[in-house]
Amino acid sequence: MTEEARKKGIEIGAGMLLSLFAWALTSHWAVPFLAETLLYLAAYVVLSATTYIRQAKKIVRKEFLDENLLMLIATAGAFFVGRHREAVAAMLFYQVANFVEEVSVGKTKKSIAKFIDIRPEYANLKVGNKEKIVPPQELELKQVIVLRPGEKIPVDSVVTSGSGTVDMKALTGESEPKAVRTGDRLYSGSINLNGVLEARVIRLYNDSTAARIMKLVETANEKKSQSVHFADKFTRYYTPIVILIALLTVILPPMMFVEARMEWIYRGLVILVAACPCGLMVSIPLAFLGGIGSASKQGVLIKGGSFLEDLTEVDTFVFDKTGTLTEGVFHVRKIVPHKMGKEELLEMAALAESYSNHPIALSLGEAYGKETDRTRVRDIEEQPGYGVRARVDGREVYVGNSRLMSRQGIFYQPVEEAGTVIYAAVDGEYVGYILISDIIRKDASRLMRWMRRNDFAAVMFTGDNERVAEEVAGRLGIESVYAELMPEHKVELLEEFRENQMEGEKLAFVGDGINDAPVLSLADIGIAMGGLGADAALEAADIILMEDEPSRIINAVRIAKGTLRAVKENMAFAIGMKVLLIILAFFGLVTMQNAIIADMVVMLINILNSFWMMQYPERGV
Repeated sequence: MTEEARKKGIEIGAGMLLSLFAWALTSHWAVPFLAETLLYLAAYVVLSATTYIRQAKKIVRKEFLDENLLMLIATAGAFFVGRHREAVAAMLFYQVANFVEEVSVGKTKKSIAKFIDIRPEYANLKVGNKEKIVPPQELELKQVIVLRPGEKIPVDSVVTSGSGTVDMKALTGESEPKAVRTGDRLYSGSINLNGVLEARVIRLYNDSTAARIMKLVETANEKKSQSVHFADKFTRYYTPIVILIALLTVILPPMMFVEARMEWIYRGLVILVAACPCGLMVSIPLAFLGGIGSASKQGVLIKGGSFLEDLTEVDTFVFDKTGTLTEGVFHVRKIVPHKMGKEELLEMAALAESYSNHPIALSLGEAYGKETDRTRVRDIEEQPGYGVRARVDGREVYVGNSRLMSRQGIFYQPVEEAGTVIYAAVDGEYVGYILISDIIRKDASRLMRWMRRNDFAAVMFTGDNERVAEEVAGRLGIESVYAELMPEHKVELLEEFRENQMEGEKLAFVGDGINDAPVLSLADIGIAMGGLGADAALEAADIILMEDEPSRIINAVRIAKGTLRAVKENMAFAIGMKVLLIILAFFGLVTMQNAIIADMVVMLINILNSFWMMQYPERGV
């Protein structure tokens, strides 16, 4: 329970005791009217003082048109017409409802945080031949930590000794443990299942994966959705309208009927209480909080309620090919030299690409199979969308696609084979090509089948050649393909797509989060694949799939639609009940206490409906 909730609980308890004391005295003895007023006024002041102070501050900020204003006018008016007991009872029930709201929201946030809190509590720092238990926040770069079976990994690190398996389910939602050995990266928040590991710290605690993910989750609900904005706007317009209705109820009926004016004043005050939209105001953000928490459990990090709502309006998904629909793990299939041997061609290409982390460069290094002597390489110049230029053993080497050869004016023999063709030239002369192929992700086909069944449009962007692009698209059943795109062309094409969108339609771009940051930022919804540990993904994307599984988009969409359905149900139920209570209040069929109790029931039902979002099940494709 928060400190604010505790204070409210004390105020309610004190107010309740004073109101019971006043009721006992006035019910059993003939107490003068002034004494009765003072007794109930004491209870009322204790119960409402904080609300009056808060509302006074809102008046300065011009934000006072809310449910608190309705309640203060209604209860103050009830005192004016001599309904002391009802004024205190109404304020008591109102504060109890607010208390229930605070406790419910607090418990929901805590249960989400408890489930997904992946932050470690301690670290085993290796000092010489001994170990020292320290808080993870005290670890420094390049220090060595010891990880025993069952322990959480405290910071991002690299294995320097030992081997074993690591449970990354808390981070990615993936139940299959990952085998690790010397040289493999470890992410904070994962759990070492077996084997004693030693690892070198490569990121401080606050910069490590667990801390960054928790920070994003904890602040996610601060980005309001359209529905939450609607509730805020609704209250701003709704409050003066309700006050006007109550005022007309006080003025007009006594002019037309013979009933007492005081009775119509009371009915007008009951209308204000009956119209109080507490259930609506708490249930909407709670539903979004539940949706975000449910997605986090399934390895989908959504940065805010607004993105959850926008996801339900997406009709077109644009996919980057390499690293998203394909694994981005290339393998050399064929080496075709020209005027030099196979081994020399592969060696030249691998050395020229040895400073690059691009998947193609890694595949060349893997095929080379030897330790690359980088002292033989200098004057490296990466040319995005083309390839690389470098001096290897003093010779000028170009390794890249056909565009690179054409731009450098190098005569080459175009290759018509399925796969990614890497051409090479040495000292301005073509020396052969290397054919590389990628592997389509296992669940990409299932995702595309689901998208076709649900009438989503799928588009593929790639910098690869048309032949490779058409082959991958054909196997996945994607009809719209744009190949041989430079990074700037992807941005221009996405801008063109957005300009041609119909009103109410949104576009999502799905990329690997490493080199697609500009396009992820530009799209209505940017979805980063396998964003674990990638700074570009965590910063540029709106939604992050923490595992390399594009099919997780399916559960993200289902959760988003389920959340919006809960929000609409809550809004319809709350507004419908408000209208019914206002009508009943006009005809004198409900009292202030009845109206407050009814609002409390509405709020509890909406909270329960929102709570179910936290239990949203993960479904297969």
